[in-house]
Amino acid sequence: MAAPDPVRDSDLPIREVLDDLRRGLAEERGAVLSAPPGSGKTTLVPLALLEEEWLDGRSILMLEPRRLAARAAAARMAYLLGERVGQQAGYRIRFDQQVSRHTRIEVLTEGILTRRLQSDPELQGVGLVIFDEFHERSLHADLALALTLDVRGALRPDLRVLIMSATLDSQAAADLAGGVPCIEGGGQLHPVDVRYAPRPRGESIQAGALAGIRTALKETSGDLLVFLPGAGEIRGTASGLEDEEGASDLEIHPLYGNLPQQAQDAAVRPDPRGRRKVVLATNIAETSLTIEGVSTVVDSGWERTPKFDPNSGLTRLETVRISQASARQRSGRAGRLGPGVCYRLWSRGRQAALLPFAPPEIRDADLAPLALQLAQWGVGDPRELRWLDPPPQGAFQQARELLGELEALDSRGRLTRQGNLMARLPLHPRLAALLLEARDRGCLRLGVDVAALLSERDPLRGARGDGPVPCDLEERLSLLRALRKGGARQVRQRGGDPAACAAAARVSRQLQDLLRSSPGPDRNTAQEVHPGWLLSCAYPDRIAQRRPGSHHRYLLANGREAALPQGDLLASHRYLAVASLDAGKSSGRIYTAAALSEDDLRSRHGGRVRRRQRVEWEVRSQSVAAYREETLRQLTLSRKPLHDPDPLQVQEALLQGVRQAGLDCLPWSEKLRQWQARVLSLADWRPQEGWPDVSDQALVDSLEDWLLPFLAGLSSFSDLRRLDLQAALDSRLGSEKQKRLKEGAPTHLEVPSGSHLRLRYQPPDPPVLAVRLQEMFGLADTPAVCWGEVPVLLHLLSPAQRPVQVTQDLKGFWDRTYPEVKRELAGRYPKHHWPEDPWSASATRHPKRRRK
Repeated sequence: MAAPDPVRDSDLPIREVLDDLRRGLAEERGAVLSAPPGSGKTTLVPLALLEEEWLDGRSILMLEPRRLAARAAAARMAYLLGERVGQQAGYRIRFDQQVSRHTRIEVLTEGILTRRLQSDPELQGVGLVIFDEFHERSLHADLALALTLDVRGALRPDLRVLIMSATLDSQAAADLAGGVPCIEGGGQLHPVDVRYAPRPRGESIQAGALAGIRTALKETSGDLLVFLPGAGEIRGTASGLEDEEGASDLEIHPLYGNLPQQAQDAAVRPDPRGRRKVVLATNIAETSLTIEGVSTVVDSGWERTPKFDPNSGLTRLETVRISQASARQRSGRAGRLGPGVCYRLWSRGRQAALLPFAPPEIRDADLAPLALQLAQWGVGDPRELRWLDPPPQGAFQQARELLGELEALDSRGRLTRQGNLMARLPLHPRLAALLLEARDRGCLRLGVDVAALLSERDPLRGARGDGPVPCDLEERLSLLRALRKGGARQVRQRGGDPAACAAAARVSRQLQDLLRSSPGPDRNTAQEVHPGWLLSCAYPDRIAQRRPGSHHRYLLANGREAALPQGDLLASHRYLAVASLDAGKSSGRIYTAAALSEDDLRSRHGGRVRRRQRVEWEVRSQSVAAYREETLRQLTLSRKPLHDPDPLQVQEALLQGVRQAGLDCLPWSEKLRQWQARVLSLADWRPQEGWPDVSDQALVDSLEDWLLPFLAGLSSFSDLRRLDLQAALDSRLGSEKQKRLKEGAPTHLEVPSGSHLRLRYQPPDPPVLAVRLQEMFGLADTPAVCWGEVPVLLHLLSPAQRPVQVTQDLKGFWDRTYPEVKRELAGRYPKHHWPEDPWSASATRHPKRRRK
């Protein structure tokens, strides 16, 4: 009997383009295949290519973005071949593999492919690398493609590359791969009726999902797949469904990345009792995964995405609208097995406003893993490789700085021995550094337990529901000890999740085996090391110090603030090492941390502690503070008064205080402000003379030039009362300009009465001379300044010192206006003498009485 031919026997739409695909791979060494969900590309394409002449018996590596999808794809291909997984079709995922010497199709998750490339850059025995569901644009997929294209260009020109996606800018990917052909796959296998059911404004995502599920249960038959942003909404929706009438007839399954494998498998399979199934999933169910029995999709339209901030080194989870591409992917889940229905819980207008594609992860991700892998590849500048979207420069630089702190890179940015060992471990560089520290300290068991707990699902957070969850890592470690000692029952009694503990224990064993087989120092005696010590090695930027006067707020070494939940017992410790937190918008929220003693902090990080004398302006006391301090990045470990600070540093600190407070803190007087106005006036009237700018802004900008030399012996705002501000300001002019200032902008003018009256300067207007009218009798020409070029603005005053005329034309006033003013003043001040002829009258500072 002939062996089954899964491609020939299948009626999936992808069959229509297989010949084009074979031709493209044979002639162009690559292709980009775009085909809708359910078309069969994931499982049928690798099988269809197995016997191609150019493959020459070599194997196919297929990259899948998710472990669940990788196992499912391998199982489906093995089923179509009539074999067990691990024969011709197998998989390799983190800490799990099903392969044999007969395996020719290996489905790999992303980190596995990258490490394979690092250990075997020529990919010996491999003829084709497939990047499936590449539209997800995960960081690891972009990295793996960049490395694969580098291999093909330099070492393996015969290596074929196939990029597959349901939704992707195919032409851009084809150009990146060297101008390979774009092939459009057949249409969706079954039609999907898309119905828009927008939820009311203000209704929560969870409430909207429950309403959508109720509608779908009434209007459709078959199983439901419900897309929600995260585990919290999934748990809340599941709880709400369990309270619904008829819930006993439903089988409710959560489906998200941190679930145990057994729970994920149960969500994918049909219910063995035949009940209607409702699968509540994150975007893990968008691609490369067929959930048996599903014919209806309810889509909330939201997803939870990590956004990394390179300035803080922290990641914040954001709930964001999905893209149009994701909406198509999700609706396609309903049509994989037959005609289906998709309920979109938003409007048609909102659909049109969605982004066409989700931004690639590389734009918003923590790039430390990528930077470490590139360093191992021998690339310091990512521009040496080919990317659809190159790593952002700022985030990449921040990642390299972190790797330097973790001692993975040396001062010249080259990979160290420590970094080489870290790159070989299937963990984030932080946890890899933690494991190597634990091994070197002889406490490997503690290290693998900590790393396993941090890389797997939290055994406390899911088990406690919405109740308070302690942040102490020791609580999680105690659950692992309880599991090993008394099994799942003891874990439940202590309020933990047995399945999560079992998963962490399994990863712990695998890490321990991995570390024992790798080279390292031979230590027979374990050193006493606490969890906080290890966390501080992995997260040196997240060593936290409690804020003075606070019971739960902490300052991180990177300068950000984060808080423990109110009442958390860890708040009794001054120092913490923080492993898990949400960056938040202004202040982060700590999820997992461990106490760190000051002795451990200094012992492990003493080489990074800076000891210095510090002289700075203190706003609270409005004085200069001087002290000796020890700092670790943004944390102040100790501070003691400094009794003999450098005088110049004191002056500079006081100057900084003046700059912050502004010039009004200086001992200004009206005379000094008029000095400023006089200089500014001459600068306006005589720009060719090069008068300095003495405006407030210019004075602030040049404090070091004119004020600093006059601050000797002063250290506070109260001391500024002793400042000779006139001398400091005069220093801006020099002796020649000071002389010119007195000549061109005098402070006083003599009037016909003999009085010396003060001028009031008001740049850019002419100065004002306020004078009683009687003191100006007999004077024809208006007084002027600036060497006679600028007439003053006369405010001629009544006996009561009120202006009766404002003028720069004194002669015209006497000729035309005085007679009218005289009549008014004579009527108002009849006892004063108002001469008929102001030209012949004598000016007087003491008004003459009128003769009776």
